[in-house]
Amino acid sequence: MTLPVVFLFLSRVSDAPQGRSPLPALFLTVFIDLMGFGIVIPLLPLYAERMQATPFEAGALVAIYSLMQLVFTPIWGAVSDRVGRRPVLLLSLTASAASYFLLGAAGSIATLFAARVMAGAAGGNIPVAQAYIADVTDEEHRARGMGMIGAAFGLGMVIGPAIGGGLSLVGPRVPELFAGGLCLLNVALAAVRLPESLPEAKRQAFRLRHPLALGPLRAALETPGTTSLMALFFLVTLCFAVLEGTFSLAAGHLFGYDSAHVDGLWFYMGIVAVVVQGWLVGRLSRRVPEGTLVAAGSAALLAGLLWLPVASGLPGLLGALALIVGGQGLASPALSSLISKVATPEGRGRVLGVSQSVSSAARVIGPAGGGLVFDAAGPRAPYLTVAAGALVAVWLSLPLARRGERPAPSGQRAAGGA
Repeated sequence: MTLPVVFLFLSRVSDAPQGRSPLPALFLTVFIDLMGFGIVIPLLPLYAERMQATPFEAGALVAIYSLMQLVFTPIWGAVSDRVGRRPVLLLSLTASAASYFLLGAAGSIATLFAARVMAGAAGGNIPVAQAYIADVTDEEHRARGMGMIGAAFGLGMVIGPAIGGGLSLVGPRVPELFAGGLCLLNVALAAVRLPESLPEAKRQAFRLRHPLALGPLRAALETPGTTSLMALFFLVTLCFAVLEGTFSLAAGHLFGYDSAHVDGLWFYMGIVAVVVQGWLVGRLSRRVPEGTLVAAGSAALLAGLLWLPVASGLPGLLGALALIVGGQGLASPALSSLISKVATPEGRGRVLGVSQSVSSAARVIGPAGGGLVFDAAGPRAPYLTVAAGALVAVWLSLPLARRGERPAPSGQRAAGGA
């Protein structure tokens, strides 16, 4: 009990100056957290290989992180509805630091798994950051704020692997220790610069029920429109997760690219993600309803997935990747914004936590399913297969685009909350 009490105390130590937007501090907090993630992730297969892990164990080492996020993201969201966003962010960031230090000290496969389990459980802070944005933004600017998280993710995944690769030349444990120290620095930054966003009057009474249990899950989905938004979020994430899990292999089989070329293509995708979510979404959201952004993003995903298997040469490949990454970058923040609007202010953390668990489920299923289809039917098959999911996403998004309006927030709290 001591650690949560310490964080509740830290969350009240300081506040941002009056009138200053907390969003830059939140962006920096999320960016630093995801940069630490980017430093470590490319090195995990190498650690597993040094410890004579089987290919299945190496794959499970990646999947276990998303599995833990599936379980823990709705818990963090629900807890933040009760105690506030700030202490949950501080606690999860510190637990992330501990997971990096454990990873750096790992001498066995079992310890590697323990570190990734801890990292996945601690890494469920994205819905809390989204709920924070929903707390401090109006409806007009919310999609832009949600895009900020995507931009932080893209930027962290561009810079993190480059830093990790350089640090690995210094020593085999240096990247993990650096990532752990970075997280501790992030805790200090958040403690000093990030104010609480959820007033005590709007906090929910906490019940010891997992938000993915039947009752709380039904409550999270019972607001009209929520189920279709969650289904859209799952499909959009699934399409991109298949690309994440299979592209490095497909690039070699389809285009003959070596690892250096593949690294360059991932860098390109990170830049596209930063531009779309960090700049384009903000500009478009002031002029275009979120439903239209979701439909346009889903259509771009579909076009990119159909184009990628038949692309000829580098220009075609870059175009297909831009459509896939850009489509996901348009649709995801708009969906998070819409989901936050159909939830009550008191239940945003819970509902956004459920949405992130839906996303985590897609990230577990996508790479594994894409890999199975790749092995069974060849390198083009995963993209043509998941294009069917993108087509369903387009179909589900058309009513949102036709309405041409943003759903109003629910005026009444759903029963059976977490």
